[in-house]
Amino acid sequence: MKRKIALWLGMSLLLIALASCGGMAEPQIVEVTRVVTETEVVEVETGTETVVEVEVEVTREVEVVVTEVMVEDGSLAAGATESGEGGSPHTPTDGPKATNGTGWVDESAVPGAGSAESEAVRGEGGGTADDGFAATESMPESAAPAAPLGTASAPPSAGEVVEESLPINTELTAGNIDDNAQWDAYMTYQREYSGPAILPVDVSERHQITVLDPTGFPVLGAVLRVVVDGEVVQTLRTMSNGLAYFFPRALPANQQTAEYLIRAEFGGQTTELALPSGGSNNIWVINHPVGNDGAAVTRLDIHFLIDTTGSMADEIYQLTANVQSIARRINALEQPVEVRYGMTVYRDRGDEYTTRTFEFTPDINFFEEGLLQVQAAGGGDYPEDLNEGLFKAIHVPEWRVEETISLVFLIADAPPQLIYEDQETNYALEMVEAAERGIKIYAIASSGTDPQAEYVFRQLAQYTGGKFLFLTYGAGGAGTTGTETDMTVEEGSYDVTSLDGMVVQIVEEELAHRQRQ
Repeated sequence: MKRKIALWLGMSLLLIALASCGGMAEPQIVEVTRVVTETEVVEVETGTETVVEVEVEVTREVEVVVTEVMVEDGSLAAGATESGEGGSPHTPTDGPKATNGTGWVDESAVPGAGSAESEAVRGEGGGTADDGFAATESMPESAAPAAPLGTASAPPSAGEVVEESLPINTELTAGNIDDNAQWDAYMTYQREYSGPAILPVDVSERHQITVLDPTGFPVLGAVLRVVVDGEVVQTLRTMSNGLAYFFPRALPANQQTAEYLIRAEFGGQTTELALPSGGSNNIWVINHPVGNDGAAVTRLDIHFLIDTTGSMADEIYQLTANVQSIARRINALEQPVEVRYGMTVYRDRGDEYTTRTFEFTPDINFFEEGLLQVQAAGGGDYPEDLNEGLFKAIHVPEWRVEETISLVFLIADAPPQLIYEDQETNYALEMVEAAERGIKIYAIASSGTDPQAEYVFRQLAQYTGGKFLFLTYGAGGAGTTGTETDMTVEEGSYDVTSLDGMVVQIVEEELAHRQRQ
């Protein structure tokens, strides 16, 4: 019943529109009542604050335009599109690649992951995977679709009642593991993995390099160039806590050496560190003469990378409902933050599209309008083209990069396709590109994630400094609320909370590094 309600929320708007305007093609303002999960902060006598979630009814005025659409039997019926409060879409002020005011990027001008031109948009460092790994040219993609990205099932049958007050389950619970914090356990996990094939990346030698300014405050966005025999073999960028991870054994064999020169560049100044190889967990601090200027507002770019194949229907719908809560709670944070939202959605070859990208925008309402167009369909076999999706998420949107907290939230349930012989990129190469830009990847494993996908998701998160998140469930299985999981994590090693609460907590942790005491 929950899935039926999720799929036919749009149809309820259609019926409401017909009842309100008698089938006329002119815009009408109608009220839609939804039951959603709200977050309240409750003060208790001890003086502490408790965050609780309650279901409340929210009535929203929307403008509905009635048009004619073709239904399954070939007849014409009335359709409806929701334009949001005020009736006209917002136009993003940034993102020159966005077209027609829709927010969706025209990717036809962007080199595909499998094209020769794609090398021109790659950074200057080396790579972690064999350069001979095959890659694919993405399918031709049209620009800026006005219709939903995907199709739902057939319309409700004649006479079926669609409720005006729709109970929407927005509650997704999740746990998380920080594999960089639990290093020994992660090394054991990698050694004992025996599932389907993955791209091996040797991270067993890890160097944690932190850049601090003269006051001891972490520097966000310092560029670290790894030099071997006078040649830059890799570039890294420090994150909100001033930290970057370097894995020498992940470099090609001909770029590995007994000692590396690290050049830390920021604010027109360069500081050098001689870094000897060896060991499994090394910590280094670079004291730099220049730091961030202490701007009152912290810049934050959040990009959602979403698998939109058919198996993701429930999570996509619930994510749509959760975005408002996430944005509202981020906007309520005490620390001033200049946040932008974007997304890349992906499927697989042979589907309606391979990838689509929605350019960064500071307007949460505009972003939500784009998110509401996303629907789950297609897929076929289990793996999807995550390689192409990650390539587009990193290279297509206009990341600010400089002195910006940059986060990707990957939401998926399937591993990447590793059988495309003409593919020139892969997730192991693209996570190096992410680290070069200071982009952290937080991988969220949805229900149905198998061991191969879990391994890949944890690789992406660990290498870029993010965390591995996974949906949890109760006795009723996927889609229910609880603490159970099929992931390879020890019982009691993770806490469970609401997914939107966990995302906000992650953002709070990132911002906390930018608060001077």
